[in-house]
Amino acid sequence: MSKKISIAIDAMGGDNSPSKTIEGVKYFLNKYKSQSDFVLNLFGKEEEIKKKLKDFNISTNSINIINSDRTVSDEETPLTAVKNSKNTSMWNCIKHQLDGKSDISLSAGNTGVLLVISRMILKMMNEVNKPALAGLWPNQNGMNVVLDLGANIECNDQNLVDFAELGSALFKSLFPNEKPKVSLLNVGSEEIKGTEMLKTAYKRLKDLSNEDNFIFKGYIEGNNIMSGDSNVIVTDGFTGNIALKTAEGTAKFITKNLKKTLTENILSKISLIFSYFSLRKFRDKLDPRKYNGAIFLGLNGPVVKSHGGIDSIGFFYSIDLCYKIVKGDLMSQIRNNLKHSKID
Repeated sequence: MSKKISIAIDAMGGDNSPSKTIEGVKYFLNKYKSQSDFVLNLFGKEEEIKKKLKDFNISTNSINIINSDRTVSDEETPLTAVKNSKNTSMWNCIKHQLDGKSDISLSAGNTGVLLVISRMILKMMNEVNKPALAGLWPNQNGMNVVLDLGANIECNDQNLVDFAELGSALFKSLFPNEKPKVSLLNVGSEEIKGTEMLKTAYKRLKDLSNEDNFIFKGYIEGNNIMSGDSNVIVTDGFTGNIALKTAEGTAKFITKNLKKTLTENILSKISLIFSYFSLRKFRDKLDPRKYNGAIFLGLNGPVVKSHGGIDSIGFFYSIDLCYKIVKGDLMSQIRNNLKHSKID
């Protein structure tokens, strides 16, 4: 009998927890009710978790509860995390993974603290200098992996090469039937554009493209990120975070104003009836809950950060992401990719 996928979940992190996190667990269990290849390890205040499991009528057959009386507050800073976060639900969640009892960790808690304690407990992979924060974005043909989204403000060409290998490995673990197509985010698509760091990374990625880990597509501009021509977009954390916030703001602006326009008078409301299914499909495509879950890459084990303000459906998608990452053997994909990314 093969080993079950084991997911460590900080049940107390984020807004409206543990109600949100436990309801997300319910959605996950409903989706995979015919499967028996996983176990969910819930960390937090045991009595509260048990009460929520009972409230949502959730069977505990695939669930372990590990009591943690303390939680990480939203006001906690990364600088004080070392002293104040030990033995919290977040800390114990990551420690469970270090001890080999879980394959991946998930939390909707404080992002900075999660990154600090993940690095402290799991440590960086020897082949990687900096971790990357990767996210999933929709594109015309399916899905993009975009990184770094804010873990590193400053990067060098080696970091960008590492991010390309890490992002390609993540893409292969999630979409095993597709080929990773890597692009560097830049101010232009011409080879002469960009900083010297980008130009150096460009040359190295072009050479590594021959290793068959990914297809290097060159530079990509911001307006083409969602075109589908590439599916792994690489940049530094400063630029990536700005791109992420811009994309989120644009999506909110479009959906908010589209709804306003379609309900402002009787004629538009009538037209809404006839276009309901098309608009619903459009809304679902832009639903941020479906892309919830940023992944810390470069550590000796994957850690997923759910948005703190997301609802239970969004949290379900982050659990689902964890399941797919482990099932796709992400860490083996990463180790295989990183064999080729260093300068001789």
